[in-house]
Amino acid sequence: MLLESPAAIQAPNWTRDGAALVYNEGGLLWRFDLASRRSTPIDTGFATSNNNDHVLSWRGDTLAISHHVAAEGNDSIVFTVPLAGGEPTRVTAHGPSYLHGWSPDDRSLVYTGGRGGVFDIYRIATTGGEETRLTSGDWLDDGPEYTPDGAWIWFNSSRSGRMQLWRMRPDGGAPERMTHDGFNDWFPHISPDGRSVAFLSYLPDVAPDDHPWYRPVYLRLMPAAGGPARVIAYVYGGQGTINVPSWSPDSRRLAFVSNSVFADPITLPVPGS
Repeated sequence: MLLESPAAIQAPNWTRDGAALVYNEGGLLWRFDLASRRSTPIDTGFATSNNNDHVLSWRGDTLAISHHVAAEGNDSIVFTVPLAGGEPTRVTAHGPSYLHGWSPDDRSLVYTGGRGGVFDIYRIATTGGEETRLTSGDWLDDGPEYTPDGAWIWFNSSRSGRMQLWRMRPDGGAPERMTHDGFNDWFPHISPDGRSVAFLSYLPDVAPDDHPWYRPVYLRLMPAAGGPARVIAYVYGGQGTINVPSWSPDSRRLAFVSNSVFADPITLPVPGS
């Protein structure tokens, strides 16, 4: 365990130099220095109502955040801000917009957007402008993230009835289902070396389109090329555990949030059953 807090801390990102974690608490973003084990707030200007959808650029110098704008019905809007701190720059014109990934060239962001009561995946330039809709349907599509080579966007979708992992081309074409199990799988995160995908699995008693707090969940790992997944942790968590990319730069470790280690995995279903 690296950090323990009585407050709700969520969604750690690993900085590109491997020296720190970025997480959210109380609407603010914080930097946790791994050497000193100390947390300091990141200056995000007027954006003080941030949720757990925040991602570092591939260069590592900029943070994209999802801030709830009170004057716009408290909708989540995507902004960018220097990791060193500063005033945010607005990216998405419409909300709610929940950020999930940067393109490897740092020119585009992908996010989940609620438009007309339907949540789909969108892409937009980091400088803002017109958004491009990448998925469509009456189901929920969420959690988009680019592979390091930029060839695919992984995401989770309830289009099959359960929430499962899918991938598609960056233009939204060639959607391909990547998990086929009895769980509800969320938030795929591709390792920096491109070989593995870590993700969160809820038990079948959770609705496919829900990702609540404080539930027994699995952290699982599968090959990025596809294939069986294996459990790497039993966690009491869910929302806020690994909403954002959380791999270490060397692809050897994952950062995540747990409200406690789930003590009795024997009582849980066997993955794939």
